Amino acid sequence: MPDALRRPTFRRPALRRPALLAAACALSLAGGLTQVAPSGAAEPPAPLDAGVSDFFAPRLLTVDVVGPTEKQRLLALGLDMTEHVGHDYVEVVVHSAAELRTLVENKFTYDVRIPDLIARDLEVKALDAAYAARVAKSPLPSGRTGYRFAKDYNRDLRLLAKKHPKVVKRFKLPRPTLDGRDVYGVEIGKGVRRPNTGQPTFLLMGVHHAREWPSGELAMEFAIDLATSYGKDKRITKLLKKARVIVVPVVNEDGFNLSRTDGEYVDLRDLNDYDPLGGTGSVLATPGRAYMRKNCRIVDGQDTPDATCKALLATPGGFGHGVDLNRNYGGFWGGPGASDLIAEPTYRGAEAFSEPETQNIRDLVRTRNVTMLISNHTFSNLVLRPNGVNPTTIGSDGLPVGDSPDEKGLKKLGAKMTAANGYANIHGWQLYDTTGTTEDYSYNATGGYGYTFEIGPNEFHPPYQEVVDEYVGAGKYAGKGNREAYLVALEHASDPRFSGTLRGKAPRGATLRLAKTFDSPTWDSSFEDFVDTSITVPKSGRFSWLVNPSTRPVVAPKTYSVPKKTPFKSQVDEEPVAPPLGSTDVEFVLPKKADLLDIDLDWATPDDLDLEVYRQVGDKLVEVGSSGNAPGEKEKVTLVDASQGTYVLRVVNYASAAPTFTLTTEAFESVTRTTKGGVERYTLTCERNGTVKAKKKVLIDRGQVKKLNLRKACR
Repeated sequence: MPDALRRPTFRRPALRRPALLAAACALSLAGGLTQVAPSGAAEPPAPLDAGVSDFFAPRLLTVDVVGPTEKQRLLALGLDMTEHVGHDYVEVVVHSAAELRTLVENKFTYDVRIPDLIARDLEVKALDAAYAARVAKSPLPSGRTGYRFAKDYNRDLRLLAKKHPKVVKRFKLPRPTLDGRDVYGVEIGKGVRRPNTGQPTFLLMGVHHAREWPSGELAMEFAIDLATSYGKDKRITKLLKKARVIVVPVVNEDGFNLSRTDGEYVDLRDLNDYDPLGGTGSVLATPGRAYMRKNCRIVDGQDTPDATCKALLATPGGFGHGVDLNRNYGGFWGGPGASDLIAEPTYRGAEAFSEPETQNIRDLVRTRNVTMLISNHTFSNLVLRPNGVNPTTIGSDGLPVGDSPDEKGLKKLGAKMTAANGYANIHGWQLYDTTGTTEDYSYNATGGYGYTFEIGPNEFHPPYQEVVDEYVGAGKYAGKGNREAYLVALEHASDPRFSGTLRGKAPRGATLRLAKTFDSPTWDSSFEDFVDTSITVPKSGRFSWLVNPSTRPVVAPKTYSVPKKTPFKSQVDEEPVAPPLGSTDVEFVLPKKADLLDIDLDWATPDDLDLEVYRQVGDKLVEVGSSGNAPGEKEKVTLVDASQGTYVLRVVNYASAAPTFTLTTEAFESVTRTTKGGVERYTLTCERNGTVKAKKKVLIDRGQVKKLNLRKACR
């Protein structure tokens, strides 16, 4: 198992079944203001003292889950799930006692990893001050020793363009945020202030989620690195002659500004001298949005006066309003892993691209020939590739979604990048299903490779020294890190083996334009979409233009697997139900590997049995799946690629009066199928002084070279 998917090593004993019941009672009696700290004991935790100590600090929990069924059940609760996920756990930020009660009532066990995220933020601030005092200047290209504020990013972008005008151009994205903040980026490359003559684009972004501060830091540092290294570092100089790099370090300006300022509790601490509680009251009165996730959408479809978002106090974690920007993109928008409720952390918005922040990035993807995209996030030490949905998931067309057509190439490039930063190279769905993400849209709309980087092992914004190590590398990755991973991505962006090449002759100064209109699929429908990129023919009259394939991955032939209709082994067991809190074991022997193993538990009464599935490994039982639905719901465990061997199916009487239960176990082989797919062409035009002089259809695939002579036609 990759290190990034292993459980944290500093876990506390888990809160198990008897303690869950006690904790649920304590939470109920305390009106939702009781702290629960798992201790492994069956005794209920005592309620906190009345008054300020009733304040419920947001905390980070490691929740026990086994298999995709349990992950999806946890996801359905609408809690703030992180991307730190393993085969038997998901880390969750709990912002209120009500959310903790939801976990308890749904019979999830957990460990407290960070019991007070507020206290941890103050601790990190002290650690950062000590680091700055110790080193004076860090190994980062900027030498920074602490996190930037929003104003620092805007200053650094402005100064970078001013100091390096030949290779850096600062620009403002067209749409301000809902709270009226401008979003800025930089474009970096040789001759960047002159028209593009055929260079592809690598798009690097940070801070879609407000609390993920390192994601912006690493994007900004890479921009500084490229600008200051041009003309000095042969590798970087060569790459910036072949490609352009666009860096937008902070996509979610509103959310980041609130997280970074309110999150440090600096806004009300000036009142400490007047606080009869010695400062405690000032902290409790502060909104505390260090762990805000979403943007500042208040009402769907309506803008609000600037600073409205900041004026709202009851926004723990940004809940109650806001859109999760990384569920708002058009890639299968509205599908699994995104909520339709605004109060939930993964709220997808009223429609695809409903938010100005995602519209800004969409327009870059549509118009800038983005052959490589990385969206930075935190945390988990992961590189995630499309698609975000398990390939066995049935899509709106009635067929399994399948793997992306470029799975082999995406995985290979992911491995090359993770060799530099030490992260795990996996699909997004291996955490849990997600739709509406940045790379799923960009890849499926253009064919340009796209990835999410989950930066850092343990925290959303850890001590800054860890951010430094993530960029420059540490330990066995010293001298590499994400700096090297980004350079690998930049090399890919201009590699003709992964792009088509249009090469030929045309009148100098003419505009060559590639355009295509199409319908981008959401989960249940589609929307009108397009790409429209252009270059200017250089003085030589010869051009070489790297472009994305003309046929989008979403319409290319796809390969998927489906289980055969008849299982190769099935077994039905009817057994008496054990006494309350007791269990009954049933053995199932799987004679060979099964592509799919389904275990269904049924009983007559509308109460509560649970199902746990173990595999015999030597003399030990290893849990491989479980199902613990609410009372009245039947239980089911599905295992994919189940290994040959002996399985123990354990039926637990959590609270049932049924006399018997029925277990139905079926093992299936699968068959592979491939859809026919479609073919798409670009429309290529040659324009002089705004007038189209020549037009033709162009079909091009990865690695292909098309030679064109447009000199006569475009006179």
